[in-house]
Amino acid sequence: MAESLSIIAVLLVCLTTLVLGGFGLRLSRATSDFYVAGRAVSPRLNASAIGGEYLSAASFLGVAGLVYDRGVDMLWLPVGYTVGYLVLLVMVAAPMRRSGAYTLPDFAEARLQSRVLRLMSSVLVVGIGWLYLVPQLQGASLALSIVTRSPGWVGALVVTVVVGLAVGAGGMKSITVVQAVQYWIKLTALAVPAFVLIALWARSGAPHPHVANPGWTVPLTPQGAGDHPLYRTYSTVLALVLGTMGLPHVVVRYYTNPDGVAARRTTVSVLALLGVFYLLPPVYGVLGRLHLPTLPPGVRSDSIVLRLPGLVIHGLPGDLLTAMLAGGAFAAFLSTASGLAMSVTGVLHQDLLRPALARFTGGDATSVAGFRAAALVAVVVPYALSRLTQPIGLATTVGLAFEVAAATFAPLLLLGVWWHRLSTVGAAAGLIAGGLAAAVAVTVTVVAGDLPGWPGALLANPAAWATPLAMITAVVVSLATPARVPGATRQIMVRLHTPERVALRRSRVAD
Repeated sequence: MAESLSIIAVLLVCLTTLVLGGFGLRLSRATSDFYVAGRAVSPRLNASAIGGEYLSAASFLGVAGLVYDRGVDMLWLPVGYTVGYLVLLVMVAAPMRRSGAYTLPDFAEARLQSRVLRLMSSVLVVGIGWLYLVPQLQGASLALSIVTRSPGWVGALVVTVVVGLAVGAGGMKSITVVQAVQYWIKLTALAVPAFVLIALWARSGAPHPHVANPGWTVPLTPQGAGDHPLYRTYSTVLALVLGTMGLPHVVVRYYTNPDGVAARRTTVSVLALLGVFYLLPPVYGVLGRLHLPTLPPGVRSDSIVLRLPGLVIHGLPGDLLTAMLAGGAFAAFLSTASGLAMSVTGVLHQDLLRPALARFTGGDATSVAGFRAAALVAVVVPYALSRLTQPIGLATTVGLAFEVAAATFAPLLLLGVWWHRLSTVGAAAGLIAGGLAAAVAVTVTVVAGDLPGWPGALLANPAAWATPLAMITAVVVSLATPARVPGATRQIMVRLHTPERVALRRSRVAD
């Protein structure tokens, strides 16, 4: 019964995604519809869509698993995930919307007048997007195999097919509606079982969760996460706070707002939506310790959310709650994968397929067929990687994407928006320094695992040193190359920081 109900829940979520995505065939006509939804998404709808794409497998399953494993130290994760949007609100939300760009590479080229920087940014967008997509697909395989006992490749394939169809159907216009609906699906699917489980625990008078290692309830103590927990905690929070503004699928959503004011209102709403959601995953981690003090051999802590209802409630009620969580988990995989695939598709189409069409075939450089071909590549490659790489934990893998984003795009955006002396050479040097440092650290961590001592801490959590390295490199090189500061910098800075109402008044006076 549990398997049948879970399959039905997953199918309903997939069908909802496809139906809503299918509306894009009617709604999307112009290029801006596919890339930025015509720049006409309201703050409330956009906030729900951002919540839908941002709350990934790491949020739905991984946070609970890490709280179960490592205790109260992991409560910093949802704090960091949420505070990242506060920094984004204050520092870059409105200027990014006023830039008029479609993608992060568009912004890099417009701000610094450099085709080389655009290509470098494109490579980073694709790399970060695929690094983030792989754990979504692995999480889908994990979830479906737990609730239906299907082979490991099935869940990832389902997400790949559904996301490819939804993105190719109508681009950003259809994905916006899909992600907004999926946020509320995820919130409901996580909240209802949590309230039921809490009510049953309170009614039964059961004791508080007991962990043999007392460090589980004491902050900044090693709990299977390696040495130097204080450094790791601060570096992780820094990666989440700064990495949020550097995630391509997050930043691109601000291009869909009508203006800078709407971008700020969107972010305020996002903070409220994320704050409500992140109250729930720790509940599953704590209750998991109560009902399953130790995991059986071979069972991952990421699965505690899906296993908990069956441990507490037997029969049809427990099966229904498990099915609800399975549907919510798939909504998390689909919505985040959709946003990531959309950002990668936009870059692949603009910087690879579209120029190739214009150069070699003389075809329409903005063709819908080219966009859909890019969407296919954007999802097939990470699917292959998800089958070839060994899962190392959903939240851990997603954290690595934040580390790379914090060390590359965050310095570029902060300096590009706020410092008029940033030169083309300086920006490139900062991207190279931060990108190489973070990429090497991430690669060593994935291949060799978490090493002991300071080397392991620095490599597994590079944001605390790689991000300052990138920032300092960009500043020093820019000061040494003042001749490479773009000539139109002052005009661009005025555009980024002039409120739309003031700009409109100036244009009326000029007329």
